[in-house]
Amino acid sequence: MAQSEHLPIYKRAYDLCLYFEKVVRNFSRYHKYSLGQDLRDGARRILKLVVRANARRDKAPVLLTLREELEELKVLLRLCQDVKAFPNFNSFEHAITQVTDIAKQTLRYALRATQGDRGWLKSQRQGYGPTGADPTGAGQNRPAKTAGLPRALTLNAIAGC
Repeated sequence: MAQSEHLPIYKRAYDLCLYFEKVVRNFSRYHKYSLGQDLRDGARRILKLVVRANARRDKAPVLLTLREELEELKVLLRLCQDVKAFPNFNSFEHAITQVTDIAKQTLRYALRATQGDRGWLKSQRQGYGPTGADPTGAGQNRPAKTAGLPRALTLNAIAGC
């Protein structure tokens, strides 16, 4: 199973879960056990879908399901705001901003996945591991050292370029 904790979208979804746990505590009793429970459940479903998408080779269907779940959560947040469930506007604003950011990331990853890319995995390749060094030796003014390597082992071949 693939590790998810390093993904920016995972971190955002996890922060959203934590935020909803904190903000729902301040809901009135009437809203805490209805709308608040729906918010917390929706955030946990989003986190589970991120983990599920990361574990699958074909990420597109799961990412599209994630996108739908995020849209449903946006509607629920607006409903909470309209019935005055949030203690103040800043709480709502922070929540809707977090959900919108996750939705934007999901859309980018889904577009990459449907175009044959590897989705968010390709976007994570910027660091090239714990040292941050490019394993091919390519630098700012140096070409990559791929002359002695078979085509199948070069970074471009692995990336599908």
